[in-house]
Amino acid sequence: MSKFLAGVAGVVFAFAALQAAAQGFPSKPIRIVVPYPAGGTTDIMARALQEPMQKVLGQPVIVDNKAGAGGAIAAREVARSPADGYTLLFSNNGPSSTVPIFQKDAGYDSVKDFAAVSLVSTAPMFVVVNGAVPASNVRQLIDYAKAQPAPLEYATAGVGSMGHLSSELFARAAGIRMTHIPYKGQAPTTNAVLTGEVKVLITTASAAMNGLIASGKLKLLGVSTAEPSPLAPPGTPLVMQTLPGYVVEIWFGLLGPAGMPADAVAKLNDAVVKAVAIPELQARFSGFGVVATSSTPKRLHDMIAEEVPRWTQVVREAGIKAE
Repeated sequence: MSKFLAGVAGVVFAFAALQAAAQGFPSKPIRIVVPYPAGGTTDIMARALQEPMQKVLGQPVIVDNKAGAGGAIAAREVARSPADGYTLLFSNNGPSSTVPIFQKDAGYDSVKDFAAVSLVSTAPMFVVVNGAVPASNVRQLIDYAKAQPAPLEYATAGVGSMGHLSSELFARAAGIRMTHIPYKGQAPTTNAVLTGEVKVLITTASAAMNGLIASGKLKLLGVSTAEPSPLAPPGTPLVMQTLPGYVVEIWFGLLGPAGMPADAVAKLNDAVVKAVAIPELQARFSGFGVVATSSTPKRLHDMIAEEVPRWTQVVREAGIKAE
């Protein structure tokens, strides 16, 4: 390339950079990386944000599925992306809180390598028992467990799942013995407690679960939130009323690489706030068993910072090993 052409190219490049800066953030499409395959609930929620966020931001929002390693592949990619606000992670408790505990080679620090944008949704955990268990509340379940010669069996969707960790946290807070029975996926756990293969299940809400509770085939003893959940039947007691401090929620939220400009974080947060306030989106999310909600970046950051040591302690004390 001649010096003349090189000079022209430099001028063009500089002009483009100035033009982009003048436009402000965002000046190009934004990519949301989903750590799971297309078609699942997480993917559907991310895609539900596309249109409303695009209207606020004035740029296309692209959903990109990068499944694998429990979400670590997607999290690692986002953590190593330019911190310009154009690459985000649609994360949850898994990639951001528990996966690095089990995967020492995950390749990222959940707190230091990400900048929080906003929560997108949350989901409570239900403490459910087989209909034949003689307990109508958490206190009665604890008393029943303590009176049994053998530990109560509880079902989960797998080792290291939130159901597993939440159940171990529950057992320790209650001072009772419980035996973990892992299943492959969520549906088999419901069937296990329904048929009496296990006595206890701590799981997220769903239309099917609510139907079984309404029919009396399963008993809902408590919900894990700090305040009454709109996804639980009215009057459902809070677990924390019996076990102070027992608050567990599944959450979903947007994160970006650490060091994102404050202006980009603020505009992305504003887009999420406006998106999750749409009644139609809220109703759709409720059908998935989650509550559409937003937050400040600080709140999401603090949640992750608190969760990592909490679940690390549970894993260590329970001796949980990744499979």
